[in-house]
Amino acid sequence: MVSTAPKSTEKLADTEGTVRLTVAQATVRFLANQYVERDGQRAKFFAGCLGIFGHGNVAGLGQALLEDEVAAFEAGREPGLRYVLGRNEQAMVHTAVAYARQKDRLQAWAVTASVGPGSTNMLTGAALATINRLPVLLLPADTFATRVSAPVLQELELPSSGDVTVNDAFKPLSRYFDRVWRPEQLPAALLGAMRVLTDPVETGCATVAIPQDVQAEAHDWPESLFAERTWHVARPLPERSVLARAAEIIRGARTPLIVAGGGVIYSDATDALAAFCHQTGIPVSETQAGKGSLRHDHPQAVGAVGSTGTTAANALAAEADVVIGIGTRYSDFTSASRTAFNNPDVRFVNINVASLDAVKQGGLSVVSDAREALEALATSVGDYRVPAEYGARATELAAEWDATVSAAYATDDGAQLNQNQVIGLVNTLSDPHDVVVCAAGSMPGDLHKLWRTRDRKGYHVEYGFSCMGYEIAGGIGVRMGAPERDVFVMVGDGSYLMMSSELVTAVQEGIKVIPVLVQNHGFASIGGLSESVGSQRFGTSYQYRGADGRLDGGRLPVDLAANAASLGADVIKAGTAAEFADAIKVAKAAERTTVIYVETDPLVFAPDSQSWWDVPVSEVSALESTRSAYQRYADWKKVQRPLINPSDR
Repeated sequence: MVSTAPKSTEKLADTEGTVRLTVAQATVRFLANQYVERDGQRAKFFAGCLGIFGHGNVAGLGQALLEDEVAAFEAGREPGLRYVLGRNEQAMVHTAVAYARQKDRLQAWAVTASVGPGSTNMLTGAALATINRLPVLLLPADTFATRVSAPVLQELELPSSGDVTVNDAFKPLSRYFDRVWRPEQLPAALLGAMRVLTDPVETGCATVAIPQDVQAEAHDWPESLFAERTWHVARPLPERSVLARAAEIIRGARTPLIVAGGGVIYSDATDALAAFCHQTGIPVSETQAGKGSLRHDHPQAVGAVGSTGTTAANALAAEADVVIGIGTRYSDFTSASRTAFNNPDVRFVNINVASLDAVKQGGLSVVSDAREALEALATSVGDYRVPAEYGARATELAAEWDATVSAAYATDDGAQLNQNQVIGLVNTLSDPHDVVVCAAGSMPGDLHKLWRTRDRKGYHVEYGFSCMGYEIAGGIGVRMGAPERDVFVMVGDGSYLMMSSELVTAVQEGIKVIPVLVQNHGFASIGGLSESVGSQRFGTSYQYRGADGRLDGGRLPVDLAANAASLGADVIKAGTAAEFADAIKVAKAAERTTVIYVETDPLVFAPDSQSWWDVPVSEVSALESTRSAYQRYADWKKVQRPLINPSDR
């Protein structure tokens, strides 16, 4: 037979060899050879694979990771894909996500779990990754592709569909999803996942589900599949006409305000932002993800904005005639549920690599990398500078808030600490390059308004999903991404109880973190919120059930310090400011994970932001507390603006 294939194809078929590997072995080898490059800096993309093995992946990806490790140690090199054993599937994803954030989304981890409950335990982590726009590759095991043994253990059976498994639940939570039913589908699935993971616009959770029988199936793969592949992370430039329009709007502003989001940090635009606001005098407020965009003592820094913001930033937001959003997705906390920016003539210039975020709040959409846009704007706005009186007002407001923070940080000798003071002690006694990690409860809001940032990567609060249990697992990921920094994990008792298990992982891997375990005997954040909406802190305290059946008895005798010690960590109890300061010194000098345990007064709150968060209140109630709360809610709803600026005027 005469071949009709092009000669170039014939040559490729004749010269390219194949290698026989299982699907799992091919997956590990492929991932080990993926690289990423930005600004000429190239690095290996996957730091490793976190995993818990079960019948769905122990003979597949588990065997492949073992084989990779054995071959590496025999050759005297590092494994292509380092393996780390986790204790909770959700926590492993949190660790991977925190690592990716610390690395500015330029490196990531893969995470594998067994079929059924092991894989579905990763759903919360998948949602967190996608909401926060952080790359993580999930490799959940799946039931048999052949269905020869169906129904198998932990298989979901639907009478209406034979091809649906529990892993289909990942579809709405993933930026990319594929299921590898046959070995031939693997290359396209892995390449599709890499495209998303390395794209700053599309990035989030990428899920490639692999049935357990397919994982162990052998196939002849082209050797080119395993060649080193470098993925370029682009910096999109702003369109010239749009940039000119943005500069025109800014030059016409008398009371402009910058809202710096996470995109400023991910794009390494902090120096460009500092130069731009120094040139123009425009004050800079920060979202949770954007905190650290400027040092707290920068002349144009006015701190956090929105529901958990500073009075300085919120006062300027209320009167701003131009809001320049840079790398922010304008969450409800940033916009104070659309009550923050209330100048009737306010205009928006939104700089974002993602058009989805650039169009929010209306206004001018500048789709661009943050650093590129700031550097271009610095030239385009020319000699523009804010009026002297406005600059002086911003400076005065920032100084007033700084004095408020100092007062909140002040301690009384021998007295019980409150949460503000605990934050102040950690902030003051940690090194500038250390990292504070938090995610849920009352502390994220308190940290946002009170923490004095001194380093662009020194503040790590997960507030896109605000997931309880993230803290310790996330702290491990941060420390793996920055082993030269001490990592202070601020965690309340409620969040600690949800996922303390990862202390064991930290001890096993020799990954030092410093959890500051704050015991306030309940859900302090929701307790405060409950009170504000008239629900009287119902169901938020850790108490015995009383004789009448209500949860209003004495406090539970839970010893979280003993629990942490039982998991292998060193524990220091601190009751006073002096004891706490000594504990920080010991923990920083230690080589092991050291928990600092402190009881605080849950009824001492952080300074008020003079802002609002939209949490609906019952319209009718027999409770006076609820009726009063509804009236306050109705008053705030009058201030809320459903759409700030429908078009650029």
